Amino acid sequence: MTSTTEQLSATTLLRFATAGSVDDGKSTLVGRLLHDSKSVLEDQLEAVERVSADRGQNTPDLALLTDGLRAEREQGITIDVAYRYFATARRRFILADTPGHVQYTRNMVTGASTAELAVVLVDARNGVVEQTRRHAAVAALLRVPHVVLAVNKMDLVGYEESVFAAIAEEFTAYASELGVPEITAIPISALAGDNVVEPSAHMDWYGGPTVLEHLETVPVSHDLTACPARFPVQYVIRPQTAEHPDYRGYAGQIASGVLRVGEPVTVLPSGRTSVIEGIDALGESVDIAWAPQSVTVRLKDDIDISRGDLIAPTATAPATTQDVEATVCHVADQPLAVGARVLLKHTTRTVKAIVKEIPSRLALDDLSQHPEPGRLVANDIGRVVVRTAEPLALDAYADSRRTGSFLLIDPQDGTTLAAGMAGESFASRAEAAPAADDEGWDF
Repeated sequence: MTSTTEQLSATTLLRFATAGSVDDGKSTLVGRLLHDSKSVLEDQLEAVERVSADRGQNTPDLALLTDGLRAEREQGITIDVAYRYFATARRRFILADTPGHVQYTRNMVTGASTAELAVVLVDARNGVVEQTRRHAAVAALLRVPHVVLAVNKMDLVGYEESVFAAIAEEFTAYASELGVPEITAIPISALAGDNVVEPSAHMDWYGGPTVLEHLETVPVSHDLTACPARFPVQYVIRPQTAEHPDYRGYAGQIASGVLRVGEPVTVLPSGRTSVIEGIDALGESVDIAWAPQSVTVRLKDDIDISRGDLIAPTATAPATTQDVEATVCHVADQPLAVGARVLLKHTTRTVKAIVKEIPSRLALDDLSQHPEPGRLVANDIGRVVVRTAEPLALDAYADSRRTGSFLLIDPQDGTTLAAGMAGESFASRAEAAPAADDEGWDF
């Protein structure tokens, strides 16, 4: 008989993030998803029921399952990213529940940076608001391949199909313009449980999947081995013991691709070349290793290599540059201005840099580019040109989310100023997948 552990190990993993404006019901949706999929422990549910009863509520407030901070419970808002792990018979999930308030948009950038799907909530009474557009823009900028529009609180608009259709059409047009490849619209009531885990009895006009059904069946493609190999060096291992007098290994996590013994490699940014002599994984020598394994690589030649260097196959090594053109999400309270001196952190390498230009800032209402804004403020999305003190081996973010991303950091206090994506910003509409037909409201 197959054990539960064996069943789960055979299922795929989906990383997804939730986002929505304040009071759109995002925490309730997540709580309902966990509750109705039987992913809540009995003592957790009892605690929620007890707190809800103390507040005079007749039914359990499922939002309490996710809002863990005391301030979140007291104010009724989500402040920090909350990671939840759950599983069904069909798939395992890592959920990043991100805040909806404009002030905490930076947290959505964190939660969505590794997501393969984003659930964007909209209150059916309010429709698409500025924060909805901002979340769609962040998802598009981070190249999240699947976006679900969950039109919530359908019970408060009489489960009207026309209300849902208008919101779905507006959001789909906007997100498609940003280059989001796949958009699925689902009408729900998180409070009542309509179309979250179980199909709704109140919306027979909707023939598409529930939220959980879509999460269980959406195609997941996160094969890091399909990309060119990139190995950022984290640590140089030199035991210099009697047993290993000449051992020199370079430890780190393979960011993408596959490394093989005997393969010619180039060390960047120096450009020096060698051949992989050995790969050690979990204390044993192996002939091949792939992302995201943590390994130690040994080279045939003694080369000056230190933390922050990148080892890549010579045939597919990236070019180095000191002029970085990128789109950034500005996440700090203090503005980012032309001429600012910053630190740029890329993989394991941190270098000094200066902001040379801010060519444009994105206007969320009409997706126009405001030229030469001079500076970016909190939650702005804009283009920047940064000059680094030392060469960097950057890939385009469109080719690799791992080695095409970077952070801009305040050198004075270590505050993260902006999250950057190298190369072109949004996917062009030509890159985006063709829209599905509207049967079942699968836009």
